[in-house]
Amino acid sequence: MRFRHPNSSIVHLSYCSNVHSAADAEGVIAQLARFAAPLRETLGVPRLGVGLWLAAPAAATLLENSSALSRLRSQLDRHDLEVVTFNGFPYRAFHAPVVKRAVYIPDWTDRARADYTLDLARLMVSLLPDDVEGGSISTLPLGWRVGWSEKSTDLARYALERVARELAKLAARTGHSVRLGLEPEPGCAVETVGGATEVLRDLDPNWIGVCLDACHLAVQFEEPQTSLAALRSADVPIVKAQISNALRAASPRASATEAELANFVERRFLHQTRERTPAGVAGVDDLEEALVGGLPGENEWRVHFHTPVHHSGDNTTQRELIETIDALLGGEAPATTHLEVETYTWSVLPPDERPTNDSRLVEGLAHELSWTRDRLLKLGMEDITR
Repeated sequence: MRFRHPNSSIVHLSYCSNVHSAADAEGVIAQLARFAAPLRETLGVPRLGVGLWLAAPAAATLLENSSALSRLRSQLDRHDLEVVTFNGFPYRAFHAPVVKRAVYIPDWTDRARADYTLDLARLMVSLLPDDVEGGSISTLPLGWRVGWSEKSTDLARYALERVARELAKLAARTGHSVRLGLEPEPGCAVETVGGATEVLRDLDPNWIGVCLDACHLAVQFEEPQTSLAALRSADVPIVKAQISNALRAASPRASATEAELANFVERRFLHQTRERTPAGVAGVDDLEEALVGGLPGENEWRVHFHTPVHHSGDNTTQRELIETIDALLGGEAPATTHLEVETYTWSVLPPDERPTNDSRLVEGLAHELSWTRDRLLKLGMEDITR
């Protein structure tokens, strides 16, 4: 979906396909007909943006097998779908029975991470619509914090400098620019926007910036306007933004709230939990740890559990999400032109909220995109999807 900002910039809205479990190239091609095409039809739009997640083996196959890449392009065209952004955070097996900290491997000290990212960039220039000059890729914020050191940061920065050089060469060769955005996340080597500005300050802003995830921003109790101002001051661009909602508990130790939160404890993904205390933001690495006493529970909790963005109420950070969208797109110029709705947790929601079949999932994704579209229209943007 495409929108025209009042300053005439074109803003792209996609949904992230990491909600689907396909891990190989043929599975990715098949999921476009299974999910993305029905989603476009449900929304009633002539063209739909897909933020593709390609596991590393799938990306390698598509680069090595021109027939497979041709089938992917044909499937996108056949179903009126377009790709301007990749989610390059999970490397592989994102829907394994247990993912947790494995999603941060390989980190940016491992050459495999840069190689995978460059594979995605090469694929991007083959998939971009003819009338779109640039694409984007989001990636993990260096790595998980445990065991991370200054030497690790130095190694990661060298890898990012290499990627920036290769992206510049790719643009010179193809005429298409692809930019990379590090996605600050609770518990990682780069948790916050402040941390991102420190790491990225001397890297080339033409190629490297941040992916601003609204859920992560809310979980860390970061204010959207303040965060955007810090990025502008440090000359760090917002390459893309992920439209996402976090779980909130205003009174976490109330018995009814504890019971509700327990419904969100699950074994696949990590759900970092934060509490703002007089001494600062305190945190634990998973919701279950918080519930058994890892946090005092005297103040509001925010949980890294991506709840559907159209879910409102006191148990979500939708208010903070709206503030983030307004900060990103409500000014004289958009702070980013790539938006991606990223609720990958539909399959692990509490049972009474979980889709029971493909059509229910498509219906939920349609509600998310419709809600986001309405927010953009309220900011004076024009829907020009075609």
